[in-house]
Amino acid sequence: MNFDKEYFNLGVLDTLSYKNTLVHRLDPRTKVITTFAFIVTVVSFPKYEIAGLIPFLLFPVVIFALGDIPVWFILKKVLVVSVFAVFIGILNPLFDTHIKYHFLTFPVSGGWVSFFSILLKFFLTMCSALLLISTTSFPGICHALRKLGVPEIFISQLLFLYRYIFVLMEETLRMVRAKDLRSFGKKGQGISIFINLVGTLFVKTIERAERIYHAMLSRGFTGTIHFVLKEGFGKKDFVFMSVTGITLFIFRAYDIVGLIGRLAERMFN
Repeated sequence: MNFDKEYFNLGVLDTLSYKNTLVHRLDPRTKVITTFAFIVTVVSFPKYEIAGLIPFLLFPVVIFALGDIPVWFILKKVLVVSVFAVFIGILNPLFDTHIKYHFLTFPVSGGWVSFFSILLKFFLTMCSALLLISTTSFPGICHALRKLGVPEIFISQLLFLYRYIFVLMEETLRMVRAKDLRSFGKKGQGISIFINLVGTLFVKTIERAERIYHAMLSRGFTGTIHFVLKEGFGKKDFVFMSVTGITLFIFRAYDIVGLIGRLAERMFN
């Protein structure tokens, strides 16, 4: 069943985050800060920029290599959600028709340039976000956010979401399996069945949430979730953050692709 496959894929990123590589051993705050800086730098480029974004592909490539993360698994996740980026920019060629560049003998309008720029920015930012999750446990990310000053209520909501999304998926999986065992052929595939499943799941979710809330209150929960994670900002964290920051500044301030093109032209002329 497709739902079974998606359910088991849900925990793959969580499993990858507990590897023991150089990137995994970095302090979570280091990875959160560098990822945020990477995303802000990429998004800061103007809408017609494409060549300037190409050097930023180095960041996910390095994380893939140092973190021992399966490339195709992350790329499939990015491709699935890339539909949203397509919807955002697909109308650009219709409204922005002035010619911006010429590729060989073909004119390229500004709408197409901005459209591909959106796709490239989306790819880079989504890759960096998924790589952060793949190399840092979710509790580690939340702990880093707390240390960086994010409000406690937001951290608690994230942790509850992370914890109980798996419980919700298990409950949904049981309901889907029960429905499939009671269905033959195309029976049980209509919209009415789907609505009944969603309604039943909603009622069960409310009931479970109430039981969990009362259980937490009986155990003295006051709104703060305590962590038992080790933390330590060492030399390797400083080196990683410094190298990443300097590289991002160089890629943003200078036309690296143009510089490489001019050097290549001089070498071959």
